[in-house]
Amino acid sequence: MTDGWWLGKLLPMRVNRIIADLTVADIDAAKGFYADYLGLSSEDFNLGWVARLTSPDSRAEIQLVTRDAGAPENPAVSVLIDPDEIDQAYRDAQDRGYEIVHPLTTETWGPRRFFVRAPDGVILNIVAHRE
Repeated sequence: MTDGWWLGKLLPMRVNRIIADLTVADIDAAKGFYADYLGLSSEDFNLGWVARLTSPDSRAEIQLVTRDAGAPENPAVSVLIDPDEIDQAYRDAQDRGYEIVHPLTTETWGPRRFFVRAPDGVILNIVAHRE
């Protein structure tokens, strides 16, 4: 089932996690609100232009983004999928005629991802991390 097909039908990708991506002017300033007020005090990573904050129990998380370093627009959400499904997910989005905002790319900071625009205009970052 790794190729996304079962009995001649394309299966939807398996979503592992969905993380809200909030566009902010200044990550450090925004962290004060989200860490102090909401309690998302664990910083999973911070690349300067994007940072992920989680709750101490890791059940809640959010990404703060100033300007995506690799794509022309910021996404609204990041959809994390298995690395072995990213190529098929990209082909499926193309086959369905969805607008690809950022092509399938292995980014210099590690993840393999692409951005797709949903029919309602929302941009999704479909991303896979090699563990």
